[in-house]
Amino acid sequence: MLVTALLLATPLATHAEEEAFDPGSMIIGHVTDAHSWHMFDYKTSDGAEHAVAIPLPVILWNDGHLDVFMSSRFHHGHADYKGYRLVGGGAEKEEIVCVDEAGALTGVKPLDLSITKTSAAIMIAVVLLLVIVFIARAGYKKRPNQAPKGLQSLVEMLVVFVRDSIAKPMIGEKRYERYLPYLLTLFFFIFFCNILGLIPFFPAGANITGNIAVTATLAVITFLITNISGNKHYWTDIFNTPGVPAWLKIFPLMPVVELVGVFTKPIVLMIRLFANMTAGHIVILGFIVIIFILSNLFGMAVGGAVSVVSVLFSVFISLLECLVAYIQAFVFTMLTALYIGMAVAEPHHA
Repeated sequence: MLVTALLLATPLATHAEEEAFDPGSMIIGHVTDAHSWHMFDYKTSDGAEHAVAIPLPVILWNDGHLDVFMSSRFHHGHADYKGYRLVGGGAEKEEIVCVDEAGALTGVKPLDLSITKTSAAIMIAVVLLLVIVFIARAGYKKRPNQAPKGLQSLVEMLVVFVRDSIAKPMIGEKRYERYLPYLLTLFFFIFFCNILGLIPFFPAGANITGNIAVTATLAVITFLITNISGNKHYWTDIFNTPGVPAWLKIFPLMPVVELVGVFTKPIVLMIRLFANMTAGHIVILGFIVIIFILSNLFGMAVGGAVSVVSVLFSVFISLLECLVAYIQAFVFTMLTALYIGMAVAEPHHA
């Protein structure tokens, strides 16, 4: 499905159109955010190319007033509207800038509060996730004290896994229940968004966890919960690390190292999830792009022959990405639980 959707979304250039095809722009354009949800392109009988996309709300605050309209007003970057222009896209960051009456750039950028593709995808993911959870909840109400069935079984299996394999071992039997709702929300959100990112058609297909702003937000929440929950023993170990020579504390080398570690932990969480999910999408797109590159260089026959190998590799990477989607949700949740467990652990007395 992924390969088919990408082939539809990417116009196959002929040898004469070699310069028009930009592999880097095509790849980056598929994994970055946008102000509309691009579906596919098509050409009419006169050779004109048209894009089919779902417009999203544009919300701009500029010079003390609010402007709200749909992104379709920009006609995919080919028209200005209300003194604004949509620029970038592909290899360049897509953004909205101000223009004057003559159409010249003013150098001013409005405060962009728009609902972009990533924002819309998060809303869709949350709604679908709530539907799944409430279906499972209804199953428990309808069949109390009975073995789970269907979707209820999958949800229960994952909940029990997070509770028994992550929360209890990392935080402890006495304290895990306080943090279990957050850990469950974290695991289900990341896992569900990762899976949706592998489905190439609307309402899925957005690279949610491949957006650094999303992973940064999750990491900041973990950072706040960890350090707000930190007990006296946690902060004492940071500024007065036991077992360290006194001169390292006076210097103070170890307290600085420990304090830096407080901030690097969420940064590692943020970058790991972002990099792994983005890399997987780029690898798949890279195999697809090879077809178009070779078609431009050596003709359609060579591109068609290579497409068999590219499609097979793309399918293999897609299956591997399904595993990575689960692993990254597990690792993010497990490390979060580990950090919280270190912050709330009580000292052991001999």
